[in-house]
Amino acid sequence: MKNTYKKLFFEMTVIVLLAVTIGIIWNYRLLREISSGKPAVVTSPPEISAAPAAALIPAGLAQVKELFDSRNAVFIDAREDSVFQQGHIQGATSFPLAALETTLPVFLKKVPYTANLVIYCSGYGCNDSKVLGKKLLQSGYRQIFIFEGGYPEWKDAGFPVEGARQ
Repeated sequence: MKNTYKKLFFEMTVIVLLAVTIGIIWNYRLLREISSGKPAVVTSPPEISAAPAAALIPAGLAQVKELFDSRNAVFIDAREDSVFQQGHIQGATSFPLAALETTLPVFLKKVPYTANLVIYCSGYGCNDSKVLGKKLLQSGYRQIFIFEGGYPEWKDAGFPVEGARQ
């Protein structure tokens, strides 16, 4: 029994000495700076922004209609201009994905980065609104809603439209 306590005490001593040795080695640079009289450099963690991370926000018909009624968003039609001319959500801006290089500089000058953007195209099978949304995220816009139902869902709901085929 006495032998067991001696062995246990020896093992605890070895563990403590090992931990102290590792701690000293690990913090050698800091200890050297402290012993030399230099103040230790303390780095603060990066500031955490209160702003939410930018991401594409999927929006349903009700939410998009609410944004439309509040006039609190810029509506962007990502379809080809010829399709846009045939009919689009009332007040929407044509921003065909195919004309990104020419349309983007004008858009950046005209629409503030703080604006809510609602981007749509030809419905659930159309991916242009998401691709355009990602490009606008990369350009600095933060509140981008993707209306996946697009123009067909809006029109079928009987909401305001403009263009040749209303």
